[in-house]
Amino acid sequence: MTEYFKILTEEEYDKLKDAIALITVLIAGVDGEINNEEKAWADKVTKIRSYNMSEDLIGFYQEVGKDFQSNLDHFILAFPNNPEQRTKLISDRLSHLNPILAKLEPSVAYHLLKSYKSFAKHVAKSTGGFLGFFAINKHEAALIGLPMIDPIAYTPEEEEEE
Repeated sequence: MTEYFKILTEEEYDKLKDAIALITVLIAGVDGEINNEEKAWADKVTKIRSYNMSEDLIGFYQEVGKDFQSNLDHFILAFPNNPEQRTKLISDRLSHLNPILAKLEPSVAYHLLKSYKSFAKHVAKSTGGFLGFFAINKHEAALIGLPMIDPIAYTPEEEEEE
């Protein structure tokens, strides 16, 4: 566990890490099928983020990447095949991150939630569309903002300066 997350229990930290695989299943599976292209792209994004991320999240993504593929496979099998049921269950599970995020320093929680949303968008854009356009379908669009996770009350310094 990196220094930015030391305030959490191991169980809470694991839930934050599991969220990456859960977001993958949520977004990739909302249309009914989770394909290999979506899984491979999600894995690639976690690896990229393990060295190209804000300082407070690099270590987090390094740890996520260690067992991402096995976690992803586990969650694909653990949840129902029915997209509506799966979406409901995963959304409920992700909503349980709210009290955990509230424990973190606001800047870390903000960066983490922003990275979750960006990750969801990457998964949504990994397939479909035409030449990269219209890749996000209406079901994915409704979820990529992760509405089940509360917004973080924090204004980054670079936005304050503008």
